[in-house]
Amino acid sequence: MGGWVCLCLALLASYLQVVSAGSSLMKCNLGTELCKDGSECIPYSHVCDGEVDCKDGSDEENCKSGCSDDQFQCAHGMKCIDKDQVCDGVPQCQDLSDEQHCMKQTEDCAHQCDDKNRCLPASFICDGEKDCLDGTDEANCEDQDETNAVPVPAASGPSRPIRCPLGTKPCKDKSDCVRYNHVCDGEVDCKDGSDEEDCLSECESDQFQCAHGKKCIEMDQVCDGVPQCQDRSDELDCAKRMEGCAHQCDDKSRCIPSSFLCDGERDCADGSDEATCGEQECSTAEFRCSSGQCVSASVRCDGHPDCWDSSDEEGCTKAPVCTTKHHCPQSKECLVQEWICDGDQDCKDGSDEKDCPVAPLSCGDFQWMCKSKSKCVPAVWRCDGMKDCDDGSDEDECGMVTCPPHEFQCGSQECLNVALVCNGITNCADGSDEGGSCQKNCADDTRCSQGCYSTPQGPHCHCAAGYKLKEDGWTCVDVNECEGQAPGVCSHLCINTPGSYQCDCHPGFIMEAGGHQCKITGEPFLLTSVQTELYLYGLRSKSLDVLSSSAKKAVLSLDYDWRDQKVFWVSVDTETIRWSSMDQKTTGILIKGVRADSVAVDWLGRNLYWIDGVNSQIVAVRLAKTSVKSLDKSIILDEDLDQPRSLALLPQKGLMFWTEIGNVVKIERAGMDGSERRAVVNSSLGWPGGIAVDLISERVYWTDERLMAIGSSTLDGGDVKILQMKETTNPFSLAVFNEMLYWSDAKKRVVQAANKISGKNRQILLKRPGQPFAVKIIHPILQMDTDSPCKKTDCSHMCVLAPRRRAACKCPSGLLLAEDGLTCSSQVSPTFLLLLSPSTVTKIYLQSRQAVELKGWPEHLALQIPNINEATIMDYSLQENTLVLTDDGTTSLNSFKMKDSGLISQGQLVKLLDDTITAMALDWVTLNMYWSSNKQPRLQVTSKTGAYTAVIIKDGISGVGGIALHPPSGTVCFTNLDLQDANSKAAIECAHMDGAQERVVWKDAVQPASLVFSNNGDTIYWVDMGMGTINSVHINGSGYKTLETADSLSAMALGENALIWMTVSDMTRLWYKEDQQQKKLWFEVGTQVVSLKTFSKSSHSGSSQCAKNNGDCQHLCLTAPAGRTCKCAHDHMVVKGTNCTPQESCSPGSRPCLDQTCLPVAKFCDGHADCSDHSDENCAGLKQWLGSKVSPPIHPRSSSPRPSPETDQDSLPSDNELMNLETEQCSQERCSGNGLCVETKGVASCECSEGFSGATCQDKAAKNMQGPIIYGAAGLCAVVVVIAIIMVVIKKKSAASRRDNAETAKEMSMTDLQSKVETIPSTQTAQADVEKPEVTP
Repeated sequence: MGGWVCLCLALLASYLQVVSAGSSLMKCNLGTELCKDGSECIPYSHVCDGEVDCKDGSDEENCKSGCSDDQFQCAHGMKCIDKDQVCDGVPQCQDLSDEQHCMKQTEDCAHQCDDKNRCLPASFICDGEKDCLDGTDEANCEDQDETNAVPVPAASGPSRPIRCPLGTKPCKDKSDCVRYNHVCDGEVDCKDGSDEEDCLSECESDQFQCAHGKKCIEMDQVCDGVPQCQDRSDELDCAKRMEGCAHQCDDKSRCIPSSFLCDGERDCADGSDEATCGEQECSTAEFRCSSGQCVSASVRCDGHPDCWDSSDEEGCTKAPVCTTKHHCPQSKECLVQEWICDGDQDCKDGSDEKDCPVAPLSCGDFQWMCKSKSKCVPAVWRCDGMKDCDDGSDEDECGMVTCPPHEFQCGSQECLNVALVCNGITNCADGSDEGGSCQKNCADDTRCSQGCYSTPQGPHCHCAAGYKLKEDGWTCVDVNECEGQAPGVCSHLCINTPGSYQCDCHPGFIMEAGGHQCKITGEPFLLTSVQTELYLYGLRSKSLDVLSSSAKKAVLSLDYDWRDQKVFWVSVDTETIRWSSMDQKTTGILIKGVRADSVAVDWLGRNLYWIDGVNSQIVAVRLAKTSVKSLDKSIILDEDLDQPRSLALLPQKGLMFWTEIGNVVKIERAGMDGSERRAVVNSSLGWPGGIAVDLISERVYWTDERLMAIGSSTLDGGDVKILQMKETTNPFSLAVFNEMLYWSDAKKRVVQAANKISGKNRQILLKRPGQPFAVKIIHPILQMDTDSPCKKTDCSHMCVLAPRRRAACKCPSGLLLAEDGLTCSSQVSPTFLLLLSPSTVTKIYLQSRQAVELKGWPEHLALQIPNINEATIMDYSLQENTLVLTDDGTTSLNSFKMKDSGLISQGQLVKLLDDTITAMALDWVTLNMYWSSNKQPRLQVTSKTGAYTAVIIKDGISGVGGIALHPPSGTVCFTNLDLQDANSKAAIECAHMDGAQERVVWKDAVQPASLVFSNNGDTIYWVDMGMGTINSVHINGSGYKTLETADSLSAMALGENALIWMTVSDMTRLWYKEDQQQKKLWFEVGTQVVSLKTFSKSSHSGSSQCAKNNGDCQHLCLTAPAGRTCKCAHDHMVVKGTNCTPQESCSPGSRPCLDQTCLPVAKFCDGHADCSDHSDENCAGLKQWLGSKVSPPIHPRSSSPRPSPETDQDSLPSDNELMNLETEQCSQERCSGNGLCVETKGVASCECSEGFSGATCQDKAAKNMQGPIIYGAAGLCAVVVVIAIIMVVIKKKSAASRRDNAETAKEMSMTDLQSKVETIPSTQTAQADVEKPEVTP
């Protein structure tokens, strides 16, 4: 060892000398050494080999002169080698002295080679491994007789142990090696017959015995297409053992079912399954193509080839009438613009693909640009082992290749069998498999669990294929090939076995010959809608059939029920879900009067689900043989659904998935009963459209029109993958089946398919002038009838599936589920809760609280609020079904009619500018609204029309945070607090509803909110959010109580002798407490709830003198304990107790603010706050009176582009109409009640009544003008009456239209999707500058 160290130091010194001399250094390759003078490099094996190789002789300097006892000295005396390297067939000495005279030293010598320097035993000859360098041990092997091997001369001395390669074992006499699968196979392979000794004579009951009687194999290996018995008896007569076996092929080693025969796919290696296939029989309603296909007779001579050979467009008596703008110049096929220069030849002469311009290349976020900059490939194709770029650059610079654990990794990245390492032959490009410490052999007492081999780095433990070394470097453990399996390992199921793995198929599929892929029995069909038509396309036979359809406009969604052989579909022309039979004969209606954007069939639970985009709901109804009523539908989900787009079901697991394209774009999932809802994907999304579920891979797939891609993830949202190809620029709908992905492109008018994992093997299935939309795959295996949990659940109305093979009963709207969980009944108690969310009102009957600790909503009705996104305060009139609520987004107070079908807007009642309403309550007798705001910290009341507003209490109020009313007793209570300081003291004050008798009933509150009266009106309840308590006190200030203490309190209500309260922390939770019982958690949801109130007939019973004819008051009738008080608007005064007349506190042409300061009339409702309290901009509808433009509805924010629906201008009232619709209110406000509001050239002005004049009709006119004024006013009144009548008619006709137009802001429904028909917006940059001219106009 010291000699080698000296040698290294000497070489280093010589190297430094050369550097100091300024010589130019040579770079030596691996395994060579630089001579001392730097003139050349020589192999290490030439150093000290007795021959001078360096010019300066430095390679023979400082060499050993003597060898140790366990070494051999070369004849030239300059080198020592280990004795076990002598006569090993590889010369280490330069003079070959270590390999001379070896004939005398080699035992069992049968073959000399390598110039007689090596001799091999007989077992090494023709064994498939090259042992001689000259290869003579493996030459002429095919000419040898198996029973007459190369003669073996008598061996001298003891025999050497035989070497057997991996997978073989030595015979007993050590003369030969046989493969393990030849042991006990019924044939003698060893000369001594030892391979057939000690074999099993009897097999277990679950085993199969080979015919030769010497081997047992597992039963599942019988007739699997791979012979395990040497006599092939396990693969004989398989037709009797394999279900569906109809054709034996590949030398009877494989048997396939009849559905595989003549299906267009080659399943047998010998091709016999597709040989001698006769012509396919076509029905009388079909046309036989010359290529053998059957296509519907209706597509014959339609200007578009449907046969492979275009024979359906040949021999036509009339030239086709193209509905498209283009056609081929010679062959006359019809073309659309998107087919020209699309890379697919549509014209027989190829003219549609000639002279195509080169568009500038721009790759997407999930694509990779080839180095040649001529092509974009999906990012998942980068370094996948297959060259997809023309220049192969997608497989360059892929980093280090990791070899399997049982192979050796070269420094140059190759993978070698360990037997080739340190064998004296360089196999790695960089030589890293030889040299170094190769001479060090494995120790006899090695701790390696499976084997050891020499490497240039020293001995290493070795594991067989299918195993890997543990971190200890000694122990081999099984490799789980199924864990995180690479694509292509197993297409269906992967079963790990010791040292290997096994692929299996799902029921109904058969394993392909390769043992990795599964194939379905029976032909699958593609079901797709093309405009108004429904097509069935055979994925193997390429047949094309057309189903009956009564659609007048595009069919955008469909699904099928295999059991009843029906296809359910919806189009944009009707509020109806229809069906067509698969036998192409009949059509029908399932349900009318519903709005459906996406339909999905629950074939297991026997229900049909759909998305209602207008009302933001997921709804279901039972599948029936006859039509069902719309009242029979049940709402599955309606909370926090913004703009659901597409729906997919997975009945086997009781799950549903949908895409959401509203303010927050995401993919969501829930149980099919609406339970366990959560977002599964909320990143890597643009505008997700269609959605599908693949049960085989347990993944969910979706189209993304904004990313121009198709995405997928696991059912839990993990492992998100984005496939972005040039063929996925406009994906609309998609389906997944077995190994293939299918999608429609409505813009390019094609339906395509590709491998679902890689996106490769792409093919165009359907290409027609009409736009394809919905796609589904039809095959009975996809709806294989299994036991449904609903068969064991006796629901009175509807049974739906739930996660984990459970069932749940659902009720139609208006019915509640009884305590038995099975029966739907009408509400016993009419008391209900209203919960307000920023854009939703949810109605829950208190009767449903029989179920407690729910992880989700109880039975409820959720109603979307049209055009409202920031609702904060609400109140409700049970008698009038009127809901009023405040919207912080528009700083307004709004009114709605509430029905089970939805909320109908009745307009804005109060509109503020730069201000926010802080408290509001509704007098449910008169519908007057009591309210306060930040800039107007007073208690004020506004009439139900919004025309009159009066101040009730203004002195001593810092701010109002809550208001409660009790009309039967004429009492109002409110919180008086500093809204800017949450920790300041606050008071609860009460008064008569006309403002009289104001008094403090509690002064030690901190953050009081949610004021509620008892039914008799003698007690007020509230939540103190600062103290975390629920409190009560009599309205006379006595009897204060703390009823409950809780963290995160936000609101409370009373109902049915129960105290109900809400806490908001990580979840929104509702609690209740009945009498003296313990508190109970009712339910918890993740929804934001800002307010809650209870309503019942008992709490809204009673009346007042204001109930009839507004108490004979001209403006406002306010209830008081002693009767009623008439109140006038703030700029009027009471006359004769009931009438109102304008105050003259301001100069002519001016009006008072609510704080009684005066401003010119023109300053009011001009869009700029001029009053100190901003009350000049309390303008509900007044902007319209003054000729201002009507503000557009508030549209939800969306992070994605969407098609713009065509607006029907006839359905929107003009500005002039809007002004005339409010003429009466304008006359009161602007014209002081002494004239009529009219518009002249877009400017509002007053026509004063007799006796009045001026801009606001406040000045009394001279008597001599009375006559002209009277006649003029009379004529004007007649005109106004006529106009008013016309406007009422117009208003009624356009009410529904206005609602629809308003609601388009909250939906991406059928009407929006209809804009895709013929006008699909491209998500790519326009390429007008490179667009090819039309082929033929």
